Amino acid sequence: MFVLVVGGGKVGYYLSKELIENGYEVVLMEKDRSRADQIADEIGSIVIAHDGCEGKYLGEAGCARADIVAAVTGDDEDNLVICQMAKHHFDVRRTIARVNNPKNEDLFRHLGVDEIISPTRMILGSIEQDIPVHELLHLAALGEGELEIIEAHLQDGSPAVGRTAGDLSMPEGCSLFAIVRDGVATPLRPDITLRVGDKVIAIGPSDCEARLHEQLIGEDPEAVAQGR
Repeated sequence: MFVLVVGGGKVGYYLSKELIENGYEVVLMEKDRSRADQIADEIGSIVIAHDGCEGKYLGEAGCARADIVAAVTGDDEDNLVICQMAKHHFDVRRTIARVNNPKNEDLFRHLGVDEIISPTRMILGSIEQDIPVHELLHLAALGEGELEIIEAHLQDGSPAVGRTAGDLSMPEGCSLFAIVRDGVATPLRPDITLRVGDKVIAIGPSDCEARLHEQLIGEDPEAVAQGR
């Protein structure tokens, strides 16, 4: 498999190094020549000192035969341009982009970037692991960002405890699909009775969150305050 990495910062450097060590064919593009020379001295002559935003140089780097193009510069605009050229001009099967500003994620998805890596979102997700158990935890966005995977940790007082999954009234387009009990994840069948300590995993559009909160956690004070 041939991976073209664009951006020779720390992310691009360590990504390229790991890929090489795992037996992948790699070319790394870095427009800053001094930085490119430094990387080449450390990991070999796979480094090309040109701007990946220019189609000519992407072509010279072998983009037309790349299986994956990973745009990991520190500039969201550059990463988007690189992925657009790779996908639409060189017909690369899979594009991966680093997105530094989470507000740009929807644009990247809308314009067809196959996979988005957001360091900010990852750190936020890690922080959210410590949010109070009386809140819903957002695990991931799917597709174009229209669907989300959400986790609810059932505690004493949850209206779902003692009821089966089939007894719960889910919003249209939202479904409960898994349960984590005693560290083991299993599909959530309609006849399973929910217990304190269960983690229920749901999938649905973001506008079903208030109803999910009501069914699995309890009445959402914020929603009540807003009259929802």
